[in-house]
Amino acid sequence: QVQLVESGGGLVQAGGSLRLSCAASRSIFSGNFMGWYRQAPGKQRELVAAIVSGDTTNYADSAKGRFTISRDNAKNTVYLQMNSLKPEDTAVYFCNIDFGWRSYWGQGTQVTVSS
Repeated sequence: QVQLVESGGGLVQAGGSLRLSCAASRSIFSGNFMGWYRQAPGKQRELVAAIVSGDTTNYADSAKGRFTISRDNAKNTVYLQMNSLKPEDTAVYFCNIDFGWRSYWGQGTQVTVSS
């Protein structure tokens, strides 16, 4: 069993920044997919950013140029740096790591962007 714990969410004004962290209870070195998703009220969960096949990163169109996903294998942590935040970024953000044998989810962290 692997636990993922997200942190770093909060309330921020539009234009501000937040850095989300996803700390895993085991090494993430072998993880072949690491992603940040978000879910706004009444909407489906959507993929925001991902690291695949080692260090290849992918971003949703809404996140390109503003968000950066990264990993620190030494700290077993995946990050999402979010800049130039907009009210439409308001959602619960979840991290997901797929180790191949199983995919794990964190409990989510709330991000609220005020206008």
